[in-house]
Amino acid sequence: MAKFELKLPKMGESVAEATITNWLKNIGDTIEIDEAVLEIATDKVDSEVPSEVSGILIEQLFGKDDVVKVGQTIAIIETEGVATELPQSATVVKPSEVEVQKIIETAQATVAPADFKTSDKFYSPLVKNIATAEGISISELESIVGTGKDGRVTKEDILKFVGSRKLEAGSQPATRNPQPVTFNSQPATFNPQLETRNPQPISLNGGDEIIEMDRMRKLISGYMVASVQTSAHVQSFIEVDVTNIVKWRDRVKVAFEKREGEKLTFTPIFMEAVAKAIKDFPGMNISVDGDYIIKKKNINLGMAAALPNGNLIVPVIKNADQLNLVGMAKAVNDLGNRAKAGKLKPDDTQGGTYTVTNVGTFGSVFGTPIINQPQVGILALGAIRKVPAVIETPDGDFIGIRQKMFLSHSYDHRVVDGALGGSFVKRVADYLEAFDVNREY
Repeated sequence: MAKFELKLPKMGESVAEATITNWLKNIGDTIEIDEAVLEIATDKVDSEVPSEVSGILIEQLFGKDDVVKVGQTIAIIETEGVATELPQSATVVKPSEVEVQKIIETAQATVAPADFKTSDKFYSPLVKNIATAEGISISELESIVGTGKDGRVTKEDILKFVGSRKLEAGSQPATRNPQPVTFNSQPATFNPQLETRNPQPISLNGGDEIIEMDRMRKLISGYMVASVQTSAHVQSFIEVDVTNIVKWRDRVKVAFEKREGEKLTFTPIFMEAVAKAIKDFPGMNISVDGDYIIKKKNINLGMAAALPNGNLIVPVIKNADQLNLVGMAKAVNDLGNRAKAGKLKPDDTQGGTYTVTNVGTFGSVFGTPIINQPQVGILALGAIRKVPAVIETPDGDFIGIRQKMFLSHSYDHRVVDGALGGSFVKRVADYLEAFDVNREY
């Protein structure tokens, strides 16, 4: 028999670790090649880890809610064929022994042993590291009510404690100590677990139901609150005549699908116009790092997509300005379909520089979307409606039926003023209204 080490696969350049959310296979279960063994989650997406071999699962080296680094062995599968084997001299270590060894090594490397000698409670290496980094004493640590198994203090428990302590400290006057600015090539992220609020009493009656938010909804909640607290949101609205676009799509959509094998929606047409406008106004393709503005080289458009469970995700079209309409349609359909099927990879949601959300899909005429940090703008596409409009002709003005929609542009007033924010959305509208109804795709 051979033993294969199942490792956490690389999930994109910006993803270094993931959290195990669920084991789909138990010890002793038979596994087929490419069959999912466990579910993992990053700060953006949930995904599955498939097996590269067929065999029997004999070891789980991590448990649910454990954080695993990319490249770490997470399970051992016994196979009959030739596979990547463990060294012959190696013996399979029981999970409990592995955990104890990791605790010892990590504690010796990052935690002074005397810090925890006085406590009879068990704390994981991750909890110890957080406690040490945040200067949490043993007495404070022991005062935290653990929600884990047997009352153990989990990562979430200690992060909530850190957040509440920082909130209390923030209410006290403090002397500001300027820190040097450091740059990070990765986008700024927000940890909703550190966002704590003083809960207000809520009145309940016998007919009310209490439902805990799922993991993704908690993340979305944290991101949205953090964005509102970070950026000074302001909006500009403009109405656009898209009659030519509607006529053109009605004329070519059947032939387009037959030739390209892709459905033609309005989204790629709008995304193409947004990419062109960003090239004209690169001041919208930036992010903010403290007192510095970072101009982004690539135009990577995020497209907000609703999931079947009601949550939201924003996959990213990389280098959108380099795509023609066919390429844009393929990218939009691919990301949209994989988002609905839960097949997005972590890298699919990374690196966005500007976001577009289609609120018209749900019948909304316009909206005031929240900026997707660390970007500085987001465009909401309203529903296309038939409306009476004044049509100017050489022979005079008359009333006719036109296809119109609203564009709602939210932007960060810290770095984007009304002139830029308004001019940008006007340029998007100009591109849409100038759409050639006789255009070849």
